[in-house]
Order: sequence, then C-alpha cells, then structure tokens
Amino acid sequence: MINWFPGHMAKARRMLDEQAALVDIICELSDARIPLSSRNPELDAVAAKKPRLLILNRVDLADPKVTAEWVSELKAQGTALIEVDARSGKGVANFPKAVREVLKDKLAKEAERGQTKPIRAMIVGIPNVGKSTFINKAAKRKAAIASDRPGVTRGRQWINVDAGLDLLDTPGLLWPKLTSETLANHLAFTGAINDDILDIEDIAAKLLVEIAAKYPQLLTARYKADDFTLEPHELLEAVTKKRGFLRSGGVPDTERMSRILLDEFRGGVIGRITLETIDK
Repeated sequence: MINWFPGHMAKARRMLDEQAALVDIICELSDARIPLSSRNPELDAVAAKKPRLLILNRVDLADPKVTAEWVSELKAQGTALIEVDARSGKGVANFPKAVREVLKDKLAKEAERGQTKPIRAMIVGIPNVGKSTFINKAAKRKAAIASDRPGVTRGRQWINVDAGLDLLDTPGLLWPKLTSETLANHLAFTGAINDDILDIEDIAAKLLVEIAAKYPQLLTARYKADDFTLEPHELLEAVTKKRGFLRSGGVPDTERMSRILLDEFRGGVIGRITLETIDK
C-alpha cells in the first residue's frame, strides 16, 4: 500500500537487535492518542529477554478519560508504565525511579555482591513519537537530535540522565507490513509515516471522519462542521469552504486545508483526542 520501509528502516531493525544485548532495560515510547498503533510489534522479538518500561507520551494531547482507561488496563496486564508530556517535561522526572523499580531485583542482587554498575537503558519507538524530545528533558540538556522528520536519529548515542543511568537513543522504527488500513491511517495521522509519500488529502479526509465519529463537537467548534453524514472527501471540501480556503474561481483549496488540519491535530489545536479506545 505504501512504500515506506526503505533501507534505513531495515538497517535500524538490525541495529536494535545488536544493541539490545548492551542494555539492561528497554524503554518504549508510545503515543497516548494511538496506544495500540504506536507500539511496534517487532519489539517483542527484540526485547524478548529484557525488562521493559512503557512511556506513554503526549498525554497532554490525548483525551484524559480514555488515557486513564488505558493506564488501568495496561497496568492490569502487568505493564510497567509512566505517563509523560515530553514537550513540557511533565512526568519525565518519574523516569529514573520507574526504571529502577522495574530493575529492583537485579539491582538488589548486584548490591549484595558489592557491584555498582550503571544502568543502561535503550529508548525505542516509532518515528516522530518524541524520543529525542523525551531524552533531552530527562537529561536536562540538548543531548539528542530532535526533528519532526521520521527517522532522523543517527548512529549510537549514549546519554547520561543521572548518576548511574545512561540512555541509548535509537532511530525511529516502523515495521515491514501494516496489518490493517486503520493502523496505517493512525500512523499517518500522527506523522509516523512521512507526509511526502502519502496522498495528503486522502489522509486528512479520513482523519476528519474519525474525529467526527468520536468528537464531533470539536470539529464543530474549530471548523464549523455541521453535516457528518457526508462522504470523507465531501466533508473535507465542506470544512475547506467553512474556513474560506478558496482558489481563484471559488474552488476549495483542499490541499491547504489538509495540511492545516493535520498540523492542528498533531499540535492539539483541535482539542484533546484519542483515536483508540480499549474496546476498539
């Protein structure tokens, strides 16, 4: 469907396999707006024998009620996790303590033997999920390269967070085969798949339909949308007209509207939205 798994993704996958052997724990960043789609299933093989910590990022952009439901469900499944907003730094201070809690048995055994080795943690996640931003907040300095472009992280970067805790930054990694259209759409909505290889208007139209199904009041408030029975591209055209984005001759500039819609969704301008719930 989308040719988005080029050589650099395959190289990143091999790098993760090699570097997993170097660390004590694997810390996975996911997007609170798409808690399922933003978790790479290939990580289960990479991290099969390693303790794991889930870092639920962008909770500031997600629906707080739905996030609370996800947190309760994941903890009930035995998942160690913390909630953060990497942009503001909210919750990031809990990270070192959470890592040590996951590794408490290992650390206790090392202490009994008089060992004081530093903890080495690998930070992993899909492209554009906020890994570098999170690391910079955790390290309290600009230690990792941050960019809106998926897959920008290069090479091996060890970053000291505090005494006895070092982080290994890794490139954002997607997986070779998307199992459903919904999964592909959710990755596209949040920017995990580069906009340049997508039909931007098709993606925007599908996003409008998803938001209309779950948060119609937000579309009405932001874009004056009032007819949610329209087909996806008809809804996009209607919203474009409401915003007054018209080319010469009164033709709706749906491409401009599409880019603005995606930017405003990703930045939380439309409102706090979670696209995936426990039952779906």
